[in-house]
Amino acid sequence: MTVDQLAALAACVILAGLGIFQLALICGAPLGRMAWGGYHTVLPAKLRIGSAVSVVLYGLFAYTALAKAGLAPPVINDDVTAAAAWALTAYFALGVVMNGISRSKPERLTMTPTVLVLALLYLVLSLN
Repeated sequence: MTVDQLAALAACVILAGLGIFQLALICGAPLGRMAWGGYHTVLPAKLRIGSAVSVVLYGLFAYTALAKAGLAPPVINDDVTAAAAWALTAYFALGVVMNGISRSKPERLTMTPTVLVLALLYLVLSLN
């Protein structure tokens, strides 16, 4: 197995975990202090919709990782897949900053390192 394939699979595992976390938030789990700025223990309806959108996006992000590693067909073509991987690298890098400045200590402590690992994994994918 190649480095980029390992990076893609690791990213998929993390994204699946985040998806499960978002599904728990949608179902009313009192974990809201770790997401969406940490202002709510149980998310209100609008943020639950945001969590549902996040789950769908995580699936697209995972597919992009698999496609970039050659484990799934490309997103439209190889150039689009490569551009998407770079865009996600930048997105997760920005996420490190945004989670790092969150007013919610639980969000800073859990999501910042999680998103940092995702940024590094997508960087590996983008460079290969």
